Amino acid sequence: MTAVTDEDQTDHTQDAVSEDEDGTPAQDEAVKTGDAVDPTEDEPEEPDDEHARGEDRTDSSDSSDSSDAWDDGLIARRVTDAAAAEPVAVVETRGSGAQIAAPLAYDGPLRSRLDALRELVGLSRTRLDSRTLAEASRVLDEAAARRRLSGQHTVVAIAGATGSGKSQLFNTLAGVTISETGVRRPTTAAPIACSWSDGAASLIERLGIPPRLRRRPVQNAEMEAQLRGLVLVDLPDHDSAAVQHREHVDRILDLVDAVIWVVDPEKYADAVLHERYLRPMAGHAEVMFVVLNQIDRLPGEATEQVLDDLRRLLDEDGIALGEYGEPGATVLALSALTGDGVGELRETLGQFVTERQAPGRRISADVDAAAWRLRSVYATGRRTGLSEEARDEFAVRLADAVGATAAGEAAERAWLRNANRACGTPWLRLWRWHQDRLEPPTGRLPLRAQADEEVTARQRVEQAVRTVADRASAGLAPPWAQAVREAAARGSQGLPEALDELAARAGLPPGRPPRPGWWPAAVFAQASMTLLQVVGGLWLVGQIAGFMAPNLGVPVLLMVVGIIGGPLVEWSCRMAARGPARRYGMEAERRLREAAAGCGRARVLDPVAAELLRYREVREQYGRVLGVEAGVR
Repeated sequence: MTAVTDEDQTDHTQDAVSEDEDGTPAQDEAVKTGDAVDPTEDEPEEPDDEHARGEDRTDSSDSSDSSDAWDDGLIARRVTDAAAAEPVAVVETRGSGAQIAAPLAYDGPLRSRLDALRELVGLSRTRLDSRTLAEASRVLDEAAARRRLSGQHTVVAIAGATGSGKSQLFNTLAGVTISETGVRRPTTAAPIACSWSDGAASLIERLGIPPRLRRRPVQNAEMEAQLRGLVLVDLPDHDSAAVQHREHVDRILDLVDAVIWVVDPEKYADAVLHERYLRPMAGHAEVMFVVLNQIDRLPGEATEQVLDDLRRLLDEDGIALGEYGEPGATVLALSALTGDGVGELRETLGQFVTERQAPGRRISADVDAAAWRLRSVYATGRRTGLSEEARDEFAVRLADAVGATAAGEAAERAWLRNANRACGTPWLRLWRWHQDRLEPPTGRLPLRAQADEEVTARQRVEQAVRTVADRASAGLAPPWAQAVREAAARGSQGLPEALDELAARAGLPPGRPPRPGWWPAAVFAQASMTLLQVVGGLWLVGQIAGFMAPNLGVPVLLMVVGIIGGPLVEWSCRMAARGPARRYGMEAERRLREAAAGCGRARVLDPVAAELLRYREVREQYGRVLGVEAGVR
């Protein structure tokens, strides 16, 4: 980084040497003849403006003809013989030596906040539009640009309304007439920079101020020591009728480290100043000076009354006042014309520059302003996220859509039918076999065979997705809520078909349900009862046919035992089968519910949770930007 140096000067009227772009030295005519050029009219240079560029080398003895020779279209102060001894401004020169200024270093908390803001912008680019993130991106760019430049200098702009006397105050602080003053309005047409020390060229170039509008103050050891490191910029009037002037003001106010607002007793309450500048910049109070100029026009105690009213207006603007040692804006009263109070401003400004904290404070205030603009996006004040209750409700809705409850009940009935087949009496089994021929095979349940059931199930799935999306997006800013809903909608595509496939795989297994260990004993007991009935019956038939001796007691007893024992065994087995059948049905229902919940989680909940996690990370970064490590609500 190349720094700007000055040629040594032995007195206030010594010739200032400058270099053209090709490196050829040239004397500045304005300085040589004692004329302090005010290059405030930023107009196109005509071929006859060699005097402003230092290319015309007229002798000082021709100063008597300067009235005829000076016609370069710029506002110039013609020095008379009586004013020949006045100090003149020295044009900032580019000497042969290069001075490297140490770059700016931010402290740890500010670096952490900038890193968090950078992370926040990166995470939010795909969710928020560029206009929402424009201010945060600008702050990051300006912070990076300012960090690469000199940390030994503080750039302070003097801003004010038409006729407030800011240019006169600028000249008074510099100790020499640099910026033109007068009754012509607007007087200052382009920003002018004045640097009290070398090494500020890059900072001034960042402001877009050309070399011909850069000056050095009068050489004064005490003043240079007091204001060393100061770069003072005189801005055009912020209420100028020329749009270009207001654009200069708005552009440079975004780049300087601090600003001195100059107001006068007549326009200190101007709505344009307060509504357009002071109120929006209320967070920059620590790098702001508010100077009440022209107090020489106020009689008696009127100065204190105007100051009190000015402080009241600043308080209404939200600007903290640096009174009683508290951080905030500095409010002073002075007269640039008489010099009353200028010494206090110079001393306060010198202490302010010596601390070298203004650039960091300005960037920190910019970060605060950018974070405040994003507050509606990240600090909604409402609890966000997807609760366990909402997740469980979504799983229940999906389970209902695939008929998990009906599947469990069907599994239970299938288990009971198998138990009845194994343990029932032969006569009842024969009847049930006839009925089973009219029903689907055991173990294969058509959960949604009907077209209307399929439509109903699809509607249930869509309703479940909409509900969980609304629950998840509740409390989010519109862009993030839309992102959550879109993630849920993408996951819902093909979800009914996937649930159907899972229901087929996770439903009842093919074939018969498993049998418990007591079934063989029950089957043997039922077979015994049947055998007793058969033996008793054959015995009676034999007696009737005469093949066997008459004896009704034993065969009748066998038949009664078999007839009563068969249903009794069947009833006992049915009672014993209720528990296993219920467990079997619940297991089938559980498998189907878990399958449906897993499918919904993979397709809908996980994408939604990813969006919410991203939002939570952004909110954590936003909390770091605000300096609140625990995040924001």
